[in-house]
Amino acid sequence: MALNLSQKQEVVAELADVAAKAHSLVAAEYAGTTVEQMTAMRKKARESGVFLKVVKNTLVSRAVAGTEFEVVKDALTGPLLYAFSTEEPGAAGRLIKEFAKTNDKLKPRLVSVEGKLLPAEHVDVLASLPTREQALAMLARVLAEPASMFARVVKAVADKQGGGEAAAQAPAEA
Repeated sequence: MALNLSQKQEVVAELADVAAKAHSLVAAEYAGTTVEQMTAMRKKARESGVFLKVVKNTLVSRAVAGTEFEVVKDALTGPLLYAFSTEEPGAAGRLIKEFAKTNDKLKPRLVSVEGKLLPAEHVDVLASLPTREQALAMLARVLAEPASMFARVVKAVADKQGGGEAAAQAPAEA
């Protein structure tokens, strides 16, 4: 269905708004993908904070002008599906990688992160980035490790000197 000028302007404005806030962009060839597969991918995209859209390349190139994704303008050829990660950088990469496993028609074409245009192979790198919860858990482990190591050292020194049991009994008797 062809869009009139006002509809195109709305699409460009929507994409520009998303591109201004997005962390990463993955563009993939989707020709041959079934309606059921696209519906499942769109559902999963909504759940994981990915803005997924099939749009003409000329509209996308206008929308990304002035954003960090402007570097992709010259690489936009052929029918492409655009996945913008809005919540965490690796979400679009994980989505495309997951659906490309079961659908050989879905092929990543380009990746853009922090103003850099990367080849399609970088989808795996992008997909391997930890989620926000995983990153916070890793940080908590790193922050807690020195305190637990200190506690183990203090206990080992106390046990070695034989004061560990005596010190524990003394407050109990008092």
